[in-house]
Amino acid sequence: MTGRTVVITGGATGIGYGIARRLVNDGDDVVLVSRNPEKLAAAVHSLADGAGTVSAFPLDVRDNEAVAAMIDALPRIDGLVNNAAGNFTARTVDMSSRAFRAVVEISLYGTFNASQALARRLIRESRPGVILNIVASYGWTGAPLVAHSAAAKAGMIAFTKSVAREWGPDNIRVNALAPGFVPTDNAIAGILSSPGAQERMLDLIPLGRFGSPEEIADVAAFLLGDDARYVTGAVFAADGGRSLGISMHDTPSSINSESSNSTEQLMSSAAGRGFAS
Repeated sequence: MTGRTVVITGGATGIGYGIARRLVNDGDDVVLVSRNPEKLAAAVHSLADGAGTVSAFPLDVRDNEAVAAMIDALPRIDGLVNNAAGNFTARTVDMSSRAFRAVVEISLYGTFNASQALARRLIRESRPGVILNIVASYGWTGAPLVAHSAAAKAGMIAFTKSVAREWGPDNIRVNALAPGFVPTDNAIAGILSSPGAQERMLDLIPLGRFGSPEEIADVAAFLLGDDARYVTGAVFAADGGRSLGISMHDTPSSINSESSNSTEQLMSSAAGRGFAS
């Protein structure tokens, strides 16, 4: 093994795959976990040119016993990325309890299953480790049409902070990362399929563009690496400022597009109301 061994759930596609690519290129040995054997095989094949090694386990993260068996079967394990998730948009009044439960079980229960199994092994072996949970900013803001996913992500954030405090004395760091919108194939099909959706989404992002799997992977690599060795219990947002909210006022770009004397006019008006000296 050339470096650490890191398990990535939901690592065959999207952001999980982007993180896998970065870690493999850095020389880490990556274990991909997914329910889809075909996607796993394709990911393993495409990552084979990296400095590290890649292997795969087809399993459902909701299966506690299967996840624990996988963790214990690895020759070595140093880190875990809980990225597996389920999501779709639906009005909450129309959502079935089965659908709600499925999303919560994949994201939240899956995070618990893998994290607990890893912590048990690391504590048993008296070894340090690191866990990174992939969450979403709507886990703390809420969002319509994804109440199921928001509830699961909120639970993951609370879980992150709870076990970071609990497992800190065992030298196990636990952090969370909330990516912004990354136009993966699934995201494009589910979110940007309606007319004008892309423009509306971009209007909500202060940096004015979507993120890439590589940019999310850069932050993930930092949180998983030694440069973040004093970071635990933190929730990082890598979303181009999306979670900062929507301004009530004009943005600086729109102000700058006004006539050259707009600033003087604003200051004069403010002075007349006693707001400036």
